[in-house]
Amino acid sequence: MKTFFDPDPDLNQRLTQVLDQLWADFPSLAQTQIAVTWIVYDPPYITNTGGALSATEFWQHRPRGASYRGVELIYPASVVKLFYLVAAQEWLEQGMVPPSAELDRALRDMIVDSSNDATSLVIDVLTGTTSGPELPPGPFETSQYQRNLINRFFQSLQWPELETVNLNQKTWCDGPYGRERAFVGEHYENRNRL
Repeated sequence: MKTFFDPDPDLNQRLTQVLDQLWADFPSLAQTQIAVTWIVYDPPYITNTGGALSATEFWQHRPRGASYRGVELIYPASVVKLFYLVAAQEWLEQGMVPPSAELDRALRDMIVDSSNDATSLVIDVLTGTTSGPELPPGPFETSQYQRNLINRFFQSLQWPELETVNLNQKTWCDGPYGRERAFVGEHYENRNRL
């Protein structure tokens, strides 16, 4: 599978050594219980401040990397918040959502404090949806379509690594209720996956 990074044989060898040592130190850790993607950004560091580079130009400077089970879809917990931050930045830059002090506060708290409440607001703003009681079939289908807006954005980047991710769920402390519970699925089959 083509990756967004350039596979580096030296990094791959070092990663293999680290994993071998890990399993020697922790023999009860199954090889299927870990997945690693290791990325190295070499100088000069390419940054895209203010949209100075197009996405195509930016990705001409691929970092080096190695991975072990790098294509495994795993529940990302709060890592998904970084994707929501990227989507919010894109929405703001494209004028798809208006800037506001409350959105800025939510974005900050989502990342700095890992606030699930702030993340809920960010997802509501990005998708035009809200949490609440269960919905009848028609409105529920519309809500699901809207919540998948973030998935469609990342899939539009056409990165093979993002083809099967799912980024449409809010993050929870005690779990989803109402339409959120219905949306995640009876067996959590629609949970966030990276």
